[in-house]
Amino acid sequence: MKAGSIKLLLILSIAVMGAGLLVGCAANPVTGEQDLTLMSEEREIALGKKNHPEIIKQYGAYDDPELQAYVNRIGQELVKHSHRTNLTYTFTVLDSPEVNAFALPGGYVYITRGILAYINSEAELAAVLGHEIGHVTARHGVQQYSKAMATSVGMTLATIFVPELRTDVSQQLMNILGNAMLSGYGREDELEADRLGAEYLARTSYDPNAMIDVIGILKNQEEFEKERAAKEGREPRVYHGVFASHPSADTRLQQVVAAANKYKKNGTKPGHINRESYLAQLDGVVFGDSVNQGIRRNNAFYHEGLNFSLTFPAGWRLSNEPKALSATNPGRDAAMEVRLVELKKDEHLTAKQVMATKLKLGKLEQEGTVPGLKLPNHSAIARIATPFGRRNARVSVVLYQDRVYAFFGATKTDALLKQTDPVFLKVAASMHALTARERQWAKGLRIGIVQAGRNTSFKALARKSPIPNYPERLLRLINDKYPDGELQVGEAVKIIQ
Repeated sequence: MKAGSIKLLLILSIAVMGAGLLVGCAANPVTGEQDLTLMSEEREIALGKKNHPEIIKQYGAYDDPELQAYVNRIGQELVKHSHRTNLTYTFTVLDSPEVNAFALPGGYVYITRGILAYINSEAELAAVLGHEIGHVTARHGVQQYSKAMATSVGMTLATIFVPELRTDVSQQLMNILGNAMLSGYGREDELEADRLGAEYLARTSYDPNAMIDVIGILKNQEEFEKERAAKEGREPRVYHGVFASHPSADTRLQQVVAAANKYKKNGTKPGHINRESYLAQLDGVVFGDSVNQGIRRNNAFYHEGLNFSLTFPAGWRLSNEPKALSATNPGRDAAMEVRLVELKKDEHLTAKQVMATKLKLGKLEQEGTVPGLKLPNHSAIARIATPFGRRNARVSVVLYQDRVYAFFGATKTDALLKQTDPVFLKVAASMHALTARERQWAKGLRIGIVQAGRNTSFKALARKSPIPNYPERLLRLINDKYPDGELQVGEAVKIIQ
């Protein structure tokens, strides 16, 4: 252990003795060096086990047993050549369009179907999984937890003298750990995860250079996504394991990946790529919104399972989250949210009663029904918490097929509410059962695999694509031909259909 760590340990030991926290050193499974840790391996495993159901609840596991088994098989092969084979690893494909992969401490590794669309071979898939396994084997999550705990101990002591600083320390720690898993652990830890992932690739007979290849693809995706997100006024969906510079110009990244060549089982021969087998598994995978959570198409929303459709004003940006559907106008000074209201099985409430007993709105003004809506409903102006602070908002409750939906519409100022209120009411009034054509749209988009012919080009494919925005650029991205590559005759190409 380094001298600085010893000093910190002594300080922490004195500080936390009264709090009953475990402070000590443990050998890092990768480096063998002593690390300051506030979490035993048993606690680490328990933490992952406890939070795994929450991850599945938030994102949902993608409903494709064959794809799940395929990803798990590759992950388990990598684990056999890792530094912590004693752990029981779980690999899950999440039903999310986000471009991401992450791991919980204790061996729980997740990869979204969103990132699978950009990967072009089994070796590249193994590279992403290997990177996340590297975070687990190097105990990066545990180190983040320990650092956060050390900080929180200082905060706890400080609040004895400065009551204004008191916060929920436990929640603070979980927020810090969660941000690290989803947003990255910092350059040094991410480089170490790349190095370990490349080593596990080589030991499993994959080409370790796939680590460079997939990072290059994801870097292109990141740059395009940031540009698109800025235009659409939202946060970009990017993979946390990508650095500021492109891998072609990142000397350190190239060095750590090249170091893995010494672990190749087959000497100087190139490792496996397995592009065809990967594309076969990808054929038919959902692209974009999850069918289970509803499909956005331009300014409309379709939900097959709940059998309804909504139409928002043209130009409004729709965001579809597991718990709510939200929409924001181009000026970002008006917003809507639609969510299900849970009732007990024996509860039979009117729309107005839902407002009083479930939403607890308090005083209501301008009460009535939504103009033009034949479904049972009640609508009013109420003062509630909104994205713009606590202010007056339009609230409508609609009863449809044994379910209760609440529509919330708010604006930056009360004056703007008067101007925008008819829009909020019109959105609620648009709720209706899916038509035959809308039911097809509600099935969403899927990835298809075709062979390029003599006249196949990205421009031609883009003209036939249902992708609403930037179809040609997106098709180049998912086929690793960005920004201006072209197809070869007979080459397998991913399309969106």
